[in-house]
Amino acid sequence: MTTMTLAKALNAGLRRALEADPRVLLLGEDIGTLGGVFRITEGLQAEHPGRVLDTPLAESGIVGTAVGLCLRGYRPVVEIQFDGFVFPAFDQLVSQVARLRSRSHGRLTVPLVVRIPYGGGIGAIEHHSESPEAYFAHTPGLKVVSPATPADAYWMIQQAIASDDPVIFFEPKRRYYERGDVDPDAVPAPLHAARVARPGTDATLLAYGPMVRTCLDAAEAAAAEGRDLEVIDLRSLAPLDEDVVVASVERTGRCIIVHEAPRTLGLGAELAARVQERCFYSLESPVLRVTGYDLPYPPAKAEHAYLPDVDRVLAAVDRSFAEEIR
Repeated sequence: MTTMTLAKALNAGLRRALEADPRVLLLGEDIGTLGGVFRITEGLQAEHPGRVLDTPLAESGIVGTAVGLCLRGYRPVVEIQFDGFVFPAFDQLVSQVARLRSRSHGRLTVPLVVRIPYGGGIGAIEHHSESPEAYFAHTPGLKVVSPATPADAYWMIQQAIASDDPVIFFEPKRRYYERGDVDPDAVPAPLHAARVARPGTDATLLAYGPMVRTCLDAAEAAAAEGRDLEVIDLRSLAPLDEDVVVASVERTGRCIIVHEAPRTLGLGAELAARVQERCFYSLESPVLRVTGYDLPYPPAKAEHAYLPDVDRVLAAVDRSFAEEIR
């Protein structure tokens, strides 16, 4: 057991994957000598020369090259430098990567991992603080995951690389330097399993990535007021682990969904629909959402007013108890 930041856990997980399988390659802008903007790949090029490759500033070209590598038997891991930079590669991802296995009737696989630092909270400029996860979770053929802890970052990146399906790997950039325990000898949970981050009895908070910490902080604050909130870390956005969610909501009778992305057609809408379908007779109040606003991501000085925080989560909890189903 060792304590490390989420960033270092990703670095350690990538290192272990490179050591375990010579087919693993890393590609991205400035990921070699520099180690990436957030230093996630720091030191890996020196340890594995020829397998950690700096690319031109051309996301479509990076992903297109990675597809070709997959078809030749490699397992490439692509880094998109910032979330808002993924869109030049969007056509490659939804038109080619997501479809090749189905198009070939299973004869071809695309074991590609696309790493994307995402979300706000770092005071960045335009195109550097987006939450585009719903676009990819909406696309059949793509798996979408997001770790919230160093332990999950360490294991999930290795599991994503080992998968024969393409995985969009969203990394909560404002949580890169938060620390946690990592056990390299542990038996990890399945890649697409949700986890109970904090057990509780009064209401369920559903979150993923950067909002898991926010919900845990809200649960601590609520405990001081006598409310016992359960926090579920979804971990996987496509596919969703419905059984863990349903079991929690059936116990608590209340559900609040929290994410940074805009409200309309975000993951919260899909989660709310599924909870309503499977937990209708257990619900004691409407399913609520706490999200970003339906606006382009604001300038850095205004992001504190855009991002869900503890106060907004607690206000939703209060509303859940006030709006009981009669």
